[in-house]
Amino acid sequence: MIDYLNGVVAESNPTMAVIECNGVGYEVNVTLLDYPSLSLGQKEKLYIHEAIREDAHLLYGFLRKRTRELFRLLIGVSGVGPNTARLILSSLSDDQLENAIASGNDSQLKAVKGIGGKTAQRIIVDLRDKIKVTTDSLISSTPTTESYDDSLSALVMLGFTSQQSQKVLKKLFAADPTLTTEKAIKQALTML
Repeated sequence: MIDYLNGVVAESNPTMAVIECNGVGYEVNVTLLDYPSLSLGQKEKLYIHEAIREDAHLLYGFLRKRTRELFRLLIGVSGVGPNTARLILSSLSDDQLENAIASGNDSQLKAVKGIGGKTAQRIIVDLRDKIKVTTDSLISSTPTTESYDDSLSALVMLGFTSQQSQKVLKKLFAADPTLTTEKAIKQALTML
């Protein structure tokens, strides 16, 4: 079992990266949220989930161990396969996903393409007791999550693509998690 790959990014696109380790290139499926951090020629460490099927050996890679744990929890839910789990983790950050599950916010999960009401409810019911969200972190991250979501919605309504907007907003909220919606939108507009 492969725990992680530590090597140079030889190739990357929004869904896949090739990590070269000691002359061997490993094709790794990645999330859209991790993709912007994977620069060609840069050394990266990806935490791996290995899926072995009859017809394929697939690797799923994540920049954070916590994201890999969430991926493994998601694929343990009936009806959620690796590609669906990767889609969820491409649409929601670790905090957003954990908070949605902890608070029973199925509408946030249903906003992910391909996730219906039944699947969203099943994810919440199955994982509510398994995720590690403390009440303090839920309270402190809620304004940031709301500000982020509101800012993203506003930028998309203004005509910017969702992916482009998410990339800029993630940088802004990483630098200052207490940003208000208005400040985030103003700063994002100068960067887009």
